Amino acid sequence: MGILDLLPGFRKISLPLNIPALVGTAVSLLLAFRTSQSYERWWEARIVWGAIVNDSRTLIRLALQFLPEEEAKEFAARQIVWTFALGESLRRVPFSEKVQRYLDVHSINAFNIPNALLDEHSKQVKELSSLKSISEFQQLQLNEAITKLCDSMGKCERLKNTVFPRSYSILVHILIYVFAAILPFGLDDGQLVVEVVITILVPTLFIAIERTSIIMQDPFENTPVDTPMTSLAQTIEINLRQMIGEQNVPLKKENPLYYEM
Repeated sequence: MGILDLLPGFRKISLPLNIPALVGTAVSLLLAFRTSQSYERWWEARIVWGAIVNDSRTLIRLALQFLPEEEAKEFAARQIVWTFALGESLRRVPFSEKVQRYLDVHSINAFNIPNALLDEHSKQVKELSSLKSISEFQQLQLNEAITKLCDSMGKCERLKNTVFPRSYSILVHILIYVFAAILPFGLDDGQLVVEVVITILVPTLFIAIERTSIIMQDPFENTPVDTPMTSLAQTIEINLRQMIGEQNVPLKKENPLYYEM
């Protein structure tokens, strides 16, 4: 449209500047709302995974206090696998060798693997309670910690499965295109270079902001702006292995990229 505005026949067409200004204001408000909502989804995902880190430590701390050493170590091993399995299932990628090996050894096969691993936690607590190895209070404390992990898993699944309304994106696209189409006809024809720059720059910025909000609205899509679930799972693994007294604790892998996954 900017090129058409340069043609002799179209240069006679003129619009009051307040018309593209009004459309641009509407686009700005919609983009501000869209970006805010996308960031809230991204930040909520990070908060949930922060809770997973803390609750994982709490669960194993309780297990070390209440359970025999071998039982506590089994809890820790399963919890480490759970954190990796949850991140990989949210990204919908094949399970890593670490996770798959544990599932094969323990014959765990379910539609929702992370949920099945939490069930194994609960079964172990119930068995220990039935054997009178732990008191009712200790059983309650352990189950409460497991419930918190289940709540965090549910929040992650809600964020993953709740799609941002497609109609909203379509409306924003239409308004950006309308704005880009009418903007050249509302600018002063005497400033050709300025007109070309503004006509290209402003719609491009709108499109860039809109694309950024689209990327941020899905924090579990295996992209550079994802919640760094693998990195957080490695942190949990290091913490839990140290808590149960292991000596050969794996170091956190160095990431050669500019972002963490």
